[in-house]
Amino acid sequence: MSRVLHRSGAIPPVAVGGEGIYLHLADGTKVIDASGGAAVACLGHGNKRIAEAIGRQAATMAYAHTGTFISQPAEDLADIVLQDQPGGLTHAWFCSSGSEGNEAALKLARQYFVEIGQPQRTRFIGRRQGYHGTTLGALAAGGNMMRRKLYEPMLAQAFSLVSPCFAYRFKRDDETDAQYVDRLADELEAEFQRLGPGNVVAFLAETVVGATTGCVTALPGYFNRMRAICDRHGALLILDEVMCGMGRTGTMHAWEQEGIAPDIQVIAKGLGSGYQPIGGLLIAGRIVEALHKGSGGFMHGQTYQAHPVACAAALEVQRIIREDNLLENVRAMGTRLETALTERFGNHRHVGDVRGRGLFWAIELVADRASKQVFDPELKLNERVKREALARGVATYPMGGTIDGIQGDHVIVAPPYISTAADIDTIVDCLGAAVDAAVATI
Repeated sequence: MSRVLHRSGAIPPVAVGGEGIYLHLADGTKVIDASGGAAVACLGHGNKRIAEAIGRQAATMAYAHTGTFISQPAEDLADIVLQDQPGGLTHAWFCSSGSEGNEAALKLARQYFVEIGQPQRTRFIGRRQGYHGTTLGALAAGGNMMRRKLYEPMLAQAFSLVSPCFAYRFKRDDETDAQYVDRLADELEAEFQRLGPGNVVAFLAETVVGATTGCVTALPGYFNRMRAICDRHGALLILDEVMCGMGRTGTMHAWEQEGIAPDIQVIAKGLGSGYQPIGGLLIAGRIVEALHKGSGGFMHGQTYQAHPVACAAALEVQRIIREDNLLENVRAMGTRLETALTERFGNHRHVGDVRGRGLFWAIELVADRASKQVFDPELKLNERVKREALARGVATYPMGGTIDGIQGDHVIVAPPYISTAADIDTIVDCLGAAVDAAVATI
């Protein structure tokens, strides 16, 4: 009997160790962690250099409350992540998860406007089928309808949602890409006008949408239009890169490939590679300056904020990524992954779309490729693929409700940055066999 309250209710296999891209299970099985858990373990498992950094810091000083102190690992981590002040981001704030980071981003954005004399700004605009975390503020800001449903009566009314940029599902046949982007821009503008442009704090979006829809990238020009609308109305742009950032898409920040920069960026998973729980914010200088000129500080804090051991772990992760030139490998292996997935699934009768960027890819499963008809959600096809892949020694990241929280299935593969060409080929071969086997059970 397990006394742990598990996610699904069933008791999952026990993982007891790991090395490189592999997890080792209690029964002796070795499993390729083809999604890094939830796109977390970007450097794989069992990295002794990171473990030693954690041990050194824990032995030196495990904890110091940030209401009174700061630790050197936190300062050093902020320095390395913000080297050259990317996109005008000058300061960092560290917490323990992406959900906490998004919650803090909402509070920081609100406080910024109070500090500069615009306290009437209380509204946030997010996107349907986006996800920003499990805490109530972050959940309200997101549009993951499956995760919101139970808690809707508890969610604040300061949030409204517009359509995502999800061309495969929502671009009309009679639209060009540019026309679709125009329509989405018009929708965001209309929402600003409905709320009152001067009442909006920020527009919040995932640069590349993660688990909710499966690695959906925006069309060219989309984020430029969203940035311009925010700027026109004096609102902030918050980009959630909890899953897609910190090198996952081939650049350190996914927004670098969009030609814009956010006012606040939320980071987490790839920041610490799962060796310690850590997330945080990267913040534009003008926001920090407004706080310094006003109340003097951020009216938000947490017990484990800038935790010294977590920061030491993340610092070592970031050093390794840079010293080993792993972003180059992400780009090279990302190209190989794209090619392999396209060759295996590009004409598959039950795969409607292959999408992603860098080492962050997904396939969307369909009952009929031509019509994009989905499988009956009751069949839980994504879970069947997960089981079949695991039986073949590969752990993936499946999800249902791709389209609206109910309809649709997709499977994400997000291998570690240290993956080799042979690793990529094995992952795709096993995923292909798993999809075929899962479909055959229906």
